[in-house]
Amino acid sequence: MWFPIIGLIIGILLGSIFTFPVPIVYAKYLSIAVLAALDSLLGGVRGILEDSFDGTILLSGFFTNTLLAALLAYMGDHLGVDLYLAAVLAFGIRLFNNLGFIRRDFINRYRAKRKIL
Repeated sequence: MWFPIIGLIIGILLGSIFTFPVPIVYAKYLSIAVLAALDSLLGGVRGILEDSFDGTILLSGFFTNTLLAALLAYMGDHLGVDLYLAAVLAFGIRLFNNLGFIRRDFINRYRAKRKIL
């Protein structure tokens, strides 16, 4: 269960040490990639807590979601519409749902442990 969290910490540390400028043109795409990564991370943690984790599903979901979101952003740029906001909204809802589940699961486990003691 700690692998996703350790990976996130290592990624944050590496990202803060090795910085590079991202052109403003790619800011939308980068924001979507970050949201897809966070969604996959929290989905992986939720899968571990539910004892249903599958690495293949995690990776395929990450790449599929990222590609679809990038395609929406690209199409929106050419149409003059901010379609990337649809991906931001969808990932945001999923992030909060997964985080809520993880929080409730930890609280329930803590309460169950306190009852045993």
